[in-house]
Amino acid sequence: MPSFLTPRFAALASAGALLFLHAGAAVSHAEGIAKTSATTGSAATAAIAGQRVFVCAHSFMIYTAKLLPPMAQAAGIAHVNAGQQMIGGSKVIQHWDLPDDKNRAKEALRSGNVDVITLSPHILMPDPGITNFTKLGLEKNPHLRVLLQASWPARDGHPEKGFQNAERDALTLEGLNQMRADHRTLWLAKLEDQVRSLNTEAGHDAVHIVPVSDAVFALREQVIKGTAPGISKQSALFRDPLGHPQEVLATLVTYCHFATIYQRTPEGLPVPEQLKEQPQAEALNKLLQKLAWEAVVNYPLSGVKVEGVSTTSQRS
Repeated sequence: MPSFLTPRFAALASAGALLFLHAGAAVSHAEGIAKTSATTGSAATAAIAGQRVFVCAHSFMIYTAKLLPPMAQAAGIAHVNAGQQMIGGSKVIQHWDLPDDKNRAKEALRSGNVDVITLSPHILMPDPGITNFTKLGLEKNPHLRVLLQASWPARDGHPEKGFQNAERDALTLEGLNQMRADHRTLWLAKLEDQVRSLNTEAGHDAVHIVPVSDAVFALREQVIKGTAPGISKQSALFRDPLGHPQEVLATLVTYCHFATIYQRTPEGLPVPEQLKEQPQAEALNKLLQKLAWEAVVNYPLSGVKVEGVSTTSQRS
């Protein structure tokens, strides 16, 4: 079982059960966000302020609520956990439809004490829950940012439940590129359409996408090529056929969130606790940071604009 998950959470998530975790209201107001500029392909931080972040998630994202604060702390950022809410296998509308006495996300947004809410869409596109949370949040805080995680395909896109984790090891670069293309055509493009529509309605770019799937595809490409330090099999990235992440993949995902929220590269941050027992941890950590940053800055709807960053992954 991954060390970043409590035994209780792991059992509940695998069963698709409902779990609420609430960190309470933020105690201070964040006054801004890190501004970046291109400096030999990296971000130079002009100013850093902690963001009050609420994580509203399914099990492919909820762990970011635990892993992100120490990353921010290592970067000298006063990150604030504004709360968290989880429903296993959920669409965003399921979070929206929760009764008010159980709906921590609505409670937090209504308080106005949230700078960033992260949501994890799943299957349904467009998802009216995204629209509803965006409208509510902007009513209470016009500067709110809504970040949507573009997750990787469950079961590698296979609808049948007989798919096994070990089958991932047989995936070739050609097959990976096909999965990438199908993911974009069948799901991601629809999410992008909804984001553009919401931003048009808001009159500014309030909603962005955390391009996690791009980073995951890029890491799997490195594993296939034999260039991922300490990782020889794609199946080692996942803990089950559905695709829940092991520590390495969860760290990559969280680096993507760090980069998108704080608009700065995670490159140079120390090896996080959950990676310290990994073979070649230093080299692996550097690769994860690089892939996360490349994914974010090369994806226009992330909202992070930095020039001069090359791409390690081949893109279809």
